[in-house]
Amino acid sequence: MSLTSSVDLDLIFGRRSVRIYTPGEILPETVTTLLEAAMAAPSAMTKDPWRFIIIRESATLAQLAAALPGGKMLAAASLAIVVAGDQEAAFERDLSYLLQDCSASIENLLLAAHGADLGACWVGVHPSDESVRRVKAMLALPAAIVPIAVVALGLPGETLEPRTRYNAAYVHQGRWGGAPSH
Repeated sequence: MSLTSSVDLDLIFGRRSVRIYTPGEILPETVTTLLEAAMAAPSAMTKDPWRFIIIRESATLAQLAAALPGGKMLAAASLAIVVAGDQEAAFERDLSYLLQDCSASIENLLLAAHGADLGACWVGVHPSDESVRRVKAMLALPAAIVPIAVVALGLPGETLEPRTRYNAAYVHQGRWGGAPSH
């Protein structure tokens, strides 16, 4: 049986980075649902080191937009969710596990936003030392809390076609240099 005949992949292929928003509010209960989805992500040894800061204030959104390369859309977003990790809570207190756990939660958040007909865009913070420093200072984050990304959220002001970026040349069978998968 083919995967596409047994699984609906529209949610994944339809999720796109939306950078243009129309004015409108995102209800607190919707944010809670998005966070429930984010926290349903896998986590190394179930340590769940992710932490979330909800930003609704337009002045703070504008500051984030100015502080983060690639984050200009934050100024027009209805809100942003800063995804950070608590290094003290991460498996073995290891930054690499923290990054993997937080990245999985971000992808869940993005998929849930798309499923809720919201526009969303992942704006990276880590590993840029300057971006990490700016966000930590702006949000008064404790030393053990590492900002990983900011997710801009809003009512979509653009429609992007679903797509896949599958490339068989990136797939190797059995070992590096093995025949590409088709």
